[in-house]
Amino acid sequence: MSAAVAVLGVFRGGREDGIKLAITVALSMFMIVIAGSLIGMSLPFILKKFKKDPAMASSPLVASVADIVGVLIYFSVASAVFKV
Repeated sequence: MSAAVAVLGVFRGGREDGIKLAITVALSMFMIVIAGSLIGMSLPFILKKFKKDPAMASSPLVASVADIVGVLIYFSVASAVFKV
């Protein structure tokens, strides 16, 4: 997925900015997918450790936490690549 989005980023962003855009989107997508998987896997264990029902880690909770983390990752990568 990251490679396909990187190719689109090069074409959509022009010559110099296109490469920066491709790096930003590809790296962000890779990191977000890994982070989302880790969150989805570890959230039930974390809830069990705090003596909560692991079933509370249902799709809406995992999706919300993963989306928040994803936005933070994207903006962090973008500011690092574009030096903003």
